[in-house]
Amino acid sequence: MLHVNENYAKIKPTYLFAEIAHRVSAHLEANPGAKVIRLGIGDVTEPLCPAVIEAMHKAVDDEAGRAAFHGYGPEQGYAFLRDKIAKFDFQDRGIGIESDEILVSDGAKCDCGNIQELFAQDVKVAVGDPVYPVYVDTNTMAGRGDIALLPCTAANGFVPMPSDLPRGVQPDIVYLCYPNNPTGAVATRAQLQSWVDWANANKALILFDAAYEAFIRTPGIPHSIYECDGARSCAIEFRSYSKTAGFTGVRCGYTVVPKGLCAYAADGTSVELRPMWTRRQTTKFNGASYITQRGAEAIYTPEGQAQTKATIDFYLGNAKLMRKALEELGYTVAGGEDSPYLWVDVKGDSWEFFDRLLKRANIVTTPGAGFGKAGEGFIRISAFNSRENVIEAIERLKGVL
Repeated sequence: MLHVNENYAKIKPTYLFAEIAHRVSAHLEANPGAKVIRLGIGDVTEPLCPAVIEAMHKAVDDEAGRAAFHGYGPEQGYAFLRDKIAKFDFQDRGIGIESDEILVSDGAKCDCGNIQELFAQDVKVAVGDPVYPVYVDTNTMAGRGDIALLPCTAANGFVPMPSDLPRGVQPDIVYLCYPNNPTGAVATRAQLQSWVDWANANKALILFDAAYEAFIRTPGIPHSIYECDGARSCAIEFRSYSKTAGFTGVRCGYTVVPKGLCAYAADGTSVELRPMWTRRQTTKFNGASYITQRGAEAIYTPEGQAQTKATIDFYLGNAKLMRKALEELGYTVAGGEDSPYLWVDVKGDSWEFFDRLLKRANIVTTPGAGFGKAGEGFIRISAFNSRENVIEAIERLKGVL
């Protein structure tokens, strides 16, 4: 008899954004012609920058002739991209990450979900609450049901510390995401150093999601967990070009697994994780395309750096406008300064507030309850949209709120 993986029954039957899409679809069916402004899902709206487009066009031309044609590429990523990543994202910041510690993929979401395959089913996991759903759902699918929740509240600035771990809970893996999705919070170097020190002292692992690091504008805020002393021996970092350079539809990112980073076999023997992740990726993944990786490489040119920064500054400008308007309406807002997300305290049921804005203002947001119990009472607003739509959304919000 064919049996299913019954762990799937332990997660919600629909993904958060699938439920939002369903409600929006029903609203549009009932209100044909309604102009909906989507400030919910974190999908970019600005086009790829010219430097990336030019590089991808040239890569297409390469693929059109035998001399420069590329079929299967290195599963770890082409050296031309990995070398640029190592230099610009790490070494130029004084961080000793080498190109052979970087594995290019089709995005941070996949890597964040797949990395748990390296670990035993009985490892203890801790995540923030509220939290990006992928961290919880993929571990639940793998049979890890007892996931510890770290409270991310206004009281701790939405940045939990090791002291916030539930009494008696000693996790083996902790997921951290900064700038945070969904709260928009950032962590200081001292806060991240506390986690690194804790992980090293307890032989634990930090899985650090830095997908939004390019939005950091406040001086002194770390862009990488590896800015902390000792992080190489206790942390894996995930990066994405989706929000850095508008690659949500192109798909490219990478994961950093330092040499010498180890977990342990049942008999206590240390096992290096970089070869395991390499083996996993080379078995299940054939690599991001040559065209995509040439586009990603162009981000590191002087033109690409300036153009992607300008786009991110544009989105941060949207966030600033919305934050100011919401605060003037009397709402408490976190995020929106070093992050494209605003975390708005609505002091009530988040799905009801979502429906209110959808039905009365034709505005789509994301209810905080979809990110966990501690997300109830909040909504997440995304700054990814045109300036015209943001200004119109603000006027609609004023009319409703």
